[in-house]
Amino acid sequence: MSGEGARATGPADDRVSAEQRAREEELVERVVASFDATPDERLRHLLVELVRHLHSYVRAVRLTESEWAAAVAFLTRVGHTTSGTRQEFVLLSDVLGLSMQTVAVNNEAYRNATEATVFGPFFVDEAPVVEAGGDIAGGAPGEPAWVEGTVRDVDGNPLPGARIEVWEADAEGLYDVQHEDGRTYGRGRLVAGDDGGYRFWGLFPTPYPIPDDGPVGDLLASTGRSPLRASHLHFMVSAPGCRTLVTHIFVRGDELLERDSVFGVKESLVLDWEHHPAGAPTPDGRDLGGRGWARTRFDIVLAPA
Repeated sequence: MSGEGARATGPADDRVSAEQRAREEELVERVVASFDATPDERLRHLLVELVRHLHSYVRAVRLTESEWAAAVAFLTRVGHTTSGTRQEFVLLSDVLGLSMQTVAVNNEAYRNATEATVFGPFFVDEAPVVEAGGDIAGGAPGEPAWVEGTVRDVDGNPLPGARIEVWEADAEGLYDVQHEDGRTYGRGRLVAGDDGGYRFWGLFPTPYPIPDDGPVGDLLASTGRSPLRASHLHFMVSAPGCRTLVTHIFVRGDELLERDSVFGVKESLVLDWEHHPAGAPTPDGRDLGGRGWARTRFDIVLAPA
């Protein structure tokens, strides 16, 4: 046996003869052994486990050649659909729960630290800098929303200077990068104040579908699943000595919380939002031109690095 040792990888189907199982297991071990000379031990481990799990799947379901060909064709379509502004492979990872599982593995629970969730495909580096109390909406349609909170460590100490990236879709369910005219809206970069506080105007989150006009959308349709994501607003928060947090905030009462298409919802991230009628005083005295507005509070706790 090669380095990782023997393990049962074959099908439970008693109709497969002992001779056939032995042939299949021998192939697995030959492929695994082909990586014995890999200089990077971590790379070798990743490849060996990948081979074992892939072969185990093929043997367990007794994959047909036509099914294998269909899978190759599907992944080819995923590759062709991917572009500089659309990452269909990330989307595929998301709808299979792989993205959230990777998040879970890499963000172990730590005391009272805020939980992480999926990154998503719509983050953009170098978002516009927004001063405390500024507006990230950029004129996009939607209900104005006031979001405020603090950034602290697990011991309750404020983290002044923490970098806070926020981004979201508009009320039509689109991010700015989904347009081809180069517009920028629904995103911004803030810095926590001396008390760890932050605040900004954005848009009240609304549901929207993940891009479903490609192969991933076809996969969802073929399985009776909805492409809709629960209403949310993205955060990425970082500070020296702390684990960078990628997370969302959600809306309590949203009917999609239990069937978010990428499995990104966590109960601790579901917040109460207050809605105020047109003309109600705003926290900073801003004139909203006769529109109603919403507000919420999101206090962020970063785990140590």
